Amino acid sequence: MSLNLDTLRLQIDSLDHKLIALLNERAQVSLDIGAAKREAKDSQDEENTHVYIPGREKQVFEKVTRLNPGPLAADSLCAIYREIMSASIALQKDVMVAYLGPVGSFSHDASMKRFGDSVQYASQGTIADVFEAVERGRCQYGVVPFENSIAGSVVPTLDKFIKSKVKIRAETYLPVHHYLLSNSTTEAVRRVYSHPVALAQCQIFLNSQLKGIELIPCASTSEAAQLASKEKYAAAICNRVCADIYGLDILHADIEDQQDNTTRFFIISDAWDAPTVSDKTLLMFTVDHRLPGALCDGLKVFKDHSLNLTKIDSRPSMLRPWHYVFFVECAGVHGDSEVMNNVVAELGKFCLDVKIVGTYPDQRPQDLN
Repeated sequence: MSLNLDTLRLQIDSLDHKLIALLNERAQVSLDIGAAKREAKDSQDEENTHVYIPGREKQVFEKVTRLNPGPLAADSLCAIYREIMSASIALQKDVMVAYLGPVGSFSHDASMKRFGDSVQYASQGTIADVFEAVERGRCQYGVVPFENSIAGSVVPTLDKFIKSKVKIRAETYLPVHHYLLSNSTTEAVRRVYSHPVALAQCQIFLNSQLKGIELIPCASTSEAAQLASKEKYAAAICNRVCADIYGLDILHADIEDQQDNTTRFFIISDAWDAPTVSDKTLLMFTVDHRLPGALCDGLKVFKDHSLNLTKIDSRPSMLRPWHYVFFVECAGVHGDSEVMNNVVAELGKFCLDVKIVGTYPDQRPQDLN
């Protein structure tokens, strides 16, 4: 059967009319949801003041993937829905998202992946600045790197959680591929700028291709690109998009030590979301180091409640030498659940300053499990 191009284009035009009508109908329902939330706010329901609901977002993406018959790929359809939901969020409320900038950083990438193009973004100079923007109410949400699959935990983020009152509302995972960008040749490069975590992720390349070259740490990979764009014989390890943003040439691609390199980010806010069918919770606490086995007794509480621990970390408390704050993440439980209430109460028998840092839907990609 021959296909008539003009007829097919008329079909597209007809479908576009229907899509526009349906999208606006959906947008109107979104506005009605916003009005319902404002009414609930008057009833002192704090959670309903939020327009970013990660649990609901996860449900939508799972539904879209399940219902998709093709030929559109699931990732493509989810990307479309990301922008639909972003536009809906912006209709309900002006939203500002803080991220570690400048533009082109992996934190910016993660923010766009989570919030889409319709909200407003505020670039911050440091991770501490992202926390402060949320704490002071200048931004409703912030996106901070938490850990990398090669380099491990992001220390400035852990340190801010110790004293900050912000809560973890969601998590997101970003595949990270590093590029060496410069306006010089590889042989002419005398110094390389990048974030310390990015430098740690590219040790094999640096030792083989740029051994002995000066490595200069920066607040972010995109700041590194900015600096390299202004200096002769300088290069940056950063995101590919920085080549276009800052006018740099790509000298080497995919220079990370492992090709499955992934960074997990947290979305921080003033409150966490309601329970979902699969949540994770991050707690922190200290122990009395004078009591033998205090940490062991504390960790046994999680085992007694059949909770799987997905991360354990520690940082100096800064209260006195050799005193530490422990971070423990457990899967399968929400921070407001009876189980977690019991865990916190029992931890109090062995641990000090027990605090739930956040509770959030488990959004670890299946290919990372």
